[in-house]
Amino acid sequence: MPEFGQFIIVCGHYGCGKTNFSINLAIRLAEEGRKVTLADLDLVNPYFRTSDFAPVLEEKGIRLVAPVFAHSNLDVPAMPAEMESVFTMQDGTVILDVGGDDAGATALGRYARRIQGIEGVQMLYLVNRYRGLTKAPEDAAALLKEIETACRLKATGVVNNSHLQAETTAQDIMASVDYARRTAGLLGLPLVLTTAPRPLQAQLQSMLPDVFPVDRYVTPPWEDRG
Repeated sequence: MPEFGQFIIVCGHYGCGKTNFSINLAIRLAEEGRKVTLADLDLVNPYFRTSDFAPVLEEKGIRLVAPVFAHSNLDVPAMPAEMESVFTMQDGTVILDVGGDDAGATALGRYARRIQGIEGVQMLYLVNRYRGLTKAPEDAAALLKEIETACRLKATGVVNNSHLQAETTAQDIMASVDYARRTAGLLGLPLVLTTAPRPLQAQLQSMLPDVFPVDRYVTPPWEDRG
């Protein structure tokens, strides 16, 4: 796994898997012994919010900071006063799960000055080859420019989080790698890692030895997992 700093921002297109990746990353870092805070800045999408997984995070000792109305059907941009504390932490790791596209990045933009004053911030741009509006590397690269403009921050790396929900195969992951590399190349950024559902890790190990396995916490509300 690549080295992660103390302040990590996760951004990307709607449905690329930001929340599921953020939860997995938080758990992975917590298991390494870090004191982790996961801050939910998704004020846009009421279906896939980090705050919906509070019990899982609490079990792992991860602190959650979430919007005031995160557990209701209201979609009001109200951030708790506690959010200010994540920008002054000295002894822990912060992960910000940002809402999709430029609309979600606007919420992040209100904290831009605070973030710019933090040393070593990593802003990871998640891409998913199988999302309709970002199937081409050029489209994915253009979208990041919109996000950066809205939040007044610059991405530091690309994460290949290509998936097809429960239908994802090892072949799907391998077919997405060149797309992610081309996207990163267009942006002049490193491809930090490629994720894959944990059950596929063994199949991919010989081809992608550094694949980042993720458990599937976030599922669509219409999907019946039995």
